[in-house]
Amino acid sequence: MLDQITKIYIKLNFPLSGYGISPILDWKYFKIIFVENKGMAMGTKINDFIPFINENTGKLILTIFRIAAISGLGYWLLDSIRKQSGVLLCWALSFIFAGALGNIIDSIFYGVLFSDSNGQIAQFFPEKGYAPLFYGHVVDMLQFPLVEWTWPSWLPYIGGKDYLFFQYIFNIADTAISTGVAILIFFNKKIFT
Repeated sequence: MLDQITKIYIKLNFPLSGYGISPILDWKYFKIIFVENKGMAMGTKINDFIPFINENTGKLILTIFRIAAISGLGYWLLDSIRKQSGVLLCWALSFIFAGALGNIIDSIFYGVLFSDSNGQIAQFFPEKGYAPLFYGHVVDMLQFPLVEWTWPSWLPYIGGKDYLFFQYIFNIADTAISTGVAILIFFNKKIFT
């Protein structure tokens, strides 16, 4: 719920952030920047890996895969609850399921529910949305840019270029997924005895 509330608030109150546009909130090490992710983690798209698939087909494949994955995850969660598996496993799966569901809602419905946010504030229930069903973009807005530097010019390929450590922009759903995966990794011996 918190994920969807924050996404809808950002979408209905701010235009997309872009180059030359100030962040919505800038506290140096924490920023709110409104971007839309058309792909997977860090904006990667299926057609980045399989170039003969066009972007729309890749987006549809990704959305269908997400639906299948969350269905399997939901079954695993319900089965774990029924079998009274450990609390850590149920919490981890719940975090991952909730986060995945939050991002799937964006991917499936946001293209139809909202108008475009490029250079304008989106409208809710417009005559025509910015994309058909299953082709929506995931709303991301949180950034924690921890350290920024310029690489020494003598380094090959990267010399003289600016680097921002932890430049990625994400949302609350991504945080829930990461938290669930972290629980599975750090407590794997306790969870999977």
